[in-house]
Amino acid sequence: MPDEIALPRENGELVFESPWEARVFGLAVALHEQGKFEWKVFSEDLATDISSAEQAEEDSTYYERWLRALCSVTTRQDLLALDEVARRSEEVRYHDEHEHDHPHHHHE
Repeated sequence: MPDEIALPRENGELVFESPWEARVFGLAVALHEQGKFEWKVFSEDLATDISSAEQAEEDSTYYERWLRALCSVTTRQDLLALDEVARRSEEVRYHDEHEHDHPHHHHE
């Protein structure tokens, strides 16, 4: 993992707001380990995405930008169709967000 990727950390530990973020992070590491892309290329894409999101004052989170960079670096090599990656992470995210938000039904 290159130093130029500044991951959100607290006390040196990686910080993930929700389970899907950790999965997206793990996916990037796994794909890199399979030789699918170079960190240098990924970090450049990530930096570009972060700066354009900030210019547009977009309300995206770090890992939403991370996912976009991952999509661009992998689709550029036709590894994964962009919509497939997006769809899978949306499913994961939807599942995460709805898994533990069930209202409790009180029985009479």
